[in-house]
Amino acid sequence: MGCCTGRCTLIFICTLQLLAALERQVFDFLGYQWAPILANFLHIIIVILGLFGTIQYRPRYIVVYAVWTAIWVTWNIFIICFYLEVGGLSKNSELLTFNISQHQSWWSENGPGCVRKEAPAAGIAGLDSQSYVSVIGCTLEYRYIEVMHSSFQILVALVGFVYACYVVSVFTEEEDSFDFIGGFDPFPLYHVNEKPSNLLFKQTYLPS
Repeated sequence: MGCCTGRCTLIFICTLQLLAALERQVFDFLGYQWAPILANFLHIIIVILGLFGTIQYRPRYIVVYAVWTAIWVTWNIFIICFYLEVGGLSKNSELLTFNISQHQSWWSENGPGCVRKEAPAAGIAGLDSQSYVSVIGCTLEYRYIEVMHSSFQILVALVGFVYACYVVSVFTEEEDSFDFIGGFDPFPLYHVNEKPSNLLFKQTYLPS
């Protein structure tokens, strides 16, 4: 099965997804975004499974990958809605950190052109935990960076879903055609030797 059938294209898509997920995982770790960290971890595992299934001609693994891409698209749509504050969601909530901490996206303080300034709280000087942090000069607001990340993930996942369905159909057709010509006949030798054994049986009981 060559690249013309989409197998090599799916391998490329899975590899691209894997690299993008690893890049995203790094920045989510830096921002202590625990919910995205868990989602990225599952995504990396399933993409590796899909990549293995594509290379080793395992359609069941590719089906699992295809199902996951639909879930992954839904998750990234939620992330977009979260940062754009759609449907009552707020980007300043602690939803993505499981209410464990008040950390936000790493890009909120380290985006393009951002300058981070710390100022101690009035009357509590000397306590770093009471410092006010202000970020100014950002060329692009951090929520749009997160939206672009999720949009890219959705685009690649949709393409991967289409190619996964196509590759599974091709694998299934090849297995059916191989089965049709006797590739999976469990008793090939029995059918070949059946006629000679019957002839030998008849010759043994011929009247003399």
